[in-house]
Amino acid sequence: MTPPIQCREYGHMPDGRLVHEYTLDNGAGLRLKAISYGGIVTALELPAARGDVANVVLGFDNLDDYVERNPHFGIIVGRYGNRIAGGRFMLDGQARQLSLNDGHHCLHGGERGFGRRLWTAEIEQDAVLKLSYVSEDGEEGFPGRLEATVRYSLGPDRSWRIDYEPRCDRPTVVNLTHHDYFNLAGAGSVLSHRLQIAARRYTEVDAQLIPTAIAEVAGTPFDFRAPTVIESRLRQPHPQLQRAKGYDHNWLLDHPFDGGLHPAARLEDPQSGRAMEITTTEPALQFYSGNFLDGSLRGSGGQLYRQGDGLCLETQHSPDSPNRPVDQDWPSTVLRPGQRYRSS
Repeated sequence: MTPPIQCREYGHMPDGRLVHEYTLDNGAGLRLKAISYGGIVTALELPAARGDVANVVLGFDNLDDYVERNPHFGIIVGRYGNRIAGGRFMLDGQARQLSLNDGHHCLHGGERGFGRRLWTAEIEQDAVLKLSYVSEDGEEGFPGRLEATVRYSLGPDRSWRIDYEPRCDRPTVVNLTHHDYFNLAGAGSVLSHRLQIAARRYTEVDAQLIPTAIAEVAGTPFDFRAPTVIESRLRQPHPQLQRAKGYDHNWLLDHPFDGGLHPAARLEDPQSGRAMEITTTEPALQFYSGNFLDGSLRGSGGQLYRQGDGLCLETQHSPDSPNRPVDQDWPSTVLRPGQRYRSS
């Protein structure tokens, strides 16, 4: 009998450290491959309605490309997912300056966020992949030593579960998420996919994609409360779409933020019959329509990734939360010693 998780050597980093690849198989048609560098999911394979199997996430077929040119394909995002304006925030009356890697802002944890770090990998109970990384005090400017643990597991119902659990020794800010680029067709464009997001509000952004205000989705191209073909909205002349060159926005999910798993989004490819439902404990979701893929990256299978060839649905706290007064719409992202942070 094949074990639920298999391990092999994947390659060496420039400093010689060894990277391993882990393959999880639920025995019912779902298979996931992940590497210890960045916790990157390099493949998520599942059959279509007619039975043919495809990899439904974008990525590369070698370690060098992930190290040298990865635009966040498949990574664990941390210490703080999404943008922090100016790379600055106040914490307990003290100003903190982070590294700037997105113009004047800090994006996805800085120049070398969690997706560019080597994680320690362990196999738990034969079927759970446990990934651990210690982010030292001051890394990318973030205060406090953070011990991050992320677990991947597959269920018999073709579910992939991600559990995040960081701990800190000093107050810090944390916003962990995953940055897979999905394409349920396995190739080509995702713009013909149908998307549904359980949210009646989203955050408008400025020209540098920093949130400015909360707006209703009704009557706008941001209304995905019913299943909607993405390309039917993407070309509308809305100033928010013009600013982001497509969708790169945060939706405030309708469900209560109470620690439970709630429906957030559903993505469906009508041609293959593949569909994906996302449930989350998080209060928000970032939808990114692959706007900055420009054909310069050659991915797995030799594909050249172009605009709209993959999309991201990142469960999270809202961008720039450390610079917002804490309220129902902007729950705190501060983690203190002894507090329990769990996200799934």
